[in-house]
Amino acid sequence: MSKDTLHLKAPGNWINDPNGFIYYKGTYHLFYQYFPYAPVWGTMHWGHAVSRDLVHWEHVGVALFPTRHEDQNGCFSGSAIEQDGRMNLYYTGICYREIDPENIHVSEKEYDAVQLMISSKDGYSFDNFGGKRIVVPGTENMRDPKVWRDGSDFYMVLGSSSRGEMGSAVFYRSEDGLRWRCISRAQSEKFGTTLECPDLFQVGDDHIFIGSAMYLARGTGGYEHHAVCMPVDFDREKCRMMLPEEYQYVDYGLDLYAPQTNVDAEGRRVMIAWMRMPRAVEEPGGALWNGMMCLPRVVEYQDGHVYFRVHPAVDKYFEKEAVGPAVLNGEPVRIRVTMRPGECLDIGGFRIWEESDFIRTDRKAVFGDIRGHRTMSSTPKLHGRYGLDIFVEPNLIEVFVNEGEYVISSVVYGLGDRICGRVERIFAGETWE
Repeated sequence: MSKDTLHLKAPGNWINDPNGFIYYKGTYHLFYQYFPYAPVWGTMHWGHAVSRDLVHWEHVGVALFPTRHEDQNGCFSGSAIEQDGRMNLYYTGICYREIDPENIHVSEKEYDAVQLMISSKDGYSFDNFGGKRIVVPGTENMRDPKVWRDGSDFYMVLGSSSRGEMGSAVFYRSEDGLRWRCISRAQSEKFGTTLECPDLFQVGDDHIFIGSAMYLARGTGGYEHHAVCMPVDFDREKCRMMLPEEYQYVDYGLDLYAPQTNVDAEGRRVMIAWMRMPRAVEEPGGALWNGMMCLPRVVEYQDGHVYFRVHPAVDKYFEKEAVGPAVLNGEPVRIRVTMRPGECLDIGGFRIWEESDFIRTDRKAVFGDIRGHRTMSSTPKLHGRYGLDIFVEPNLIEVFVNEGEYVISSVVYGLGDRICGRVERIFAGETWE
């Protein structure tokens, strides 16, 4: 099986949303939407990777694949919980009402969606042919169950749409995790026209909601669907969620989508998300892969703002300060700098600079001939603080601004090997030579 460090990448062909992110029996499990036959989206399976530290990942094969009428056209996104020592996966099964005879893996027509559950005694073996159970029959356009336990009850939130006009989060409650009752619905223009991958969780005493809103920003550089986050008031008894006036983007590079959170071994709330890639990467020898995950990020809430901070496991990986010239050699690099007004840093052709109290980035020089996608990104106003913690790999650059106040993550292609501009400190990963 293939192994990845820092960023979980497609083990060949295509991946998208992280699914079933859980710390279970001493191991982190991360499942993901997976099309194993080509580097394009198609009939979804669940690929499976494991890690002891959220940094070193091993792919362990396919966990879920279509076997029932209800999921014959895809095992869509979902989540995992531990119950009585078992790992239970909840996901959306998709069945197209009309098949394209030229390509059975895609459909622009209507489909039926149901919520299913499958259980495993060890987190590695899943009975796809006999172990799947429908827990919420097909109702409207609902998808991507996030399930959690609070006290003696289980809760589920599903993404949905209201008459195709406004995204909504639909809440269910259960006493046993199998029989569910619909309790409430929260809808908002902040959820776009359809909400995907909803996630409600607590950070301390505060509730945070994260979701992926379809058609939230039309015509914005290749992607119209974006991940948003916000603090919310949540009434557990009535499952009523009150939203604030404003929301944040989870990531201001806007390549990031479908985030999912989990509690790590130390009780921190950790987020991982899919980085959308407009073009596959070709490895030496011709193998193609498309799709990767961002670094694990600790979610914190402070003074009315949601922060996404570098996970301590990533800090540990970059303990060694690099020596020699500031160059890129294809290995992971961490760069720290406090930008001065008007200052610019060029990382292999990826430009970062301060302008009018914003941190801005431009990947135009390292985005090949890709058209229709944004190349420039920006934070909101920063009020004079410009501390940057930058993580560089050949196909992804993540810029943490002011200790995670904002993050700009950008997919790149064809980075050069030079770092031009003032760098305060540069750190190498474990493989630096």
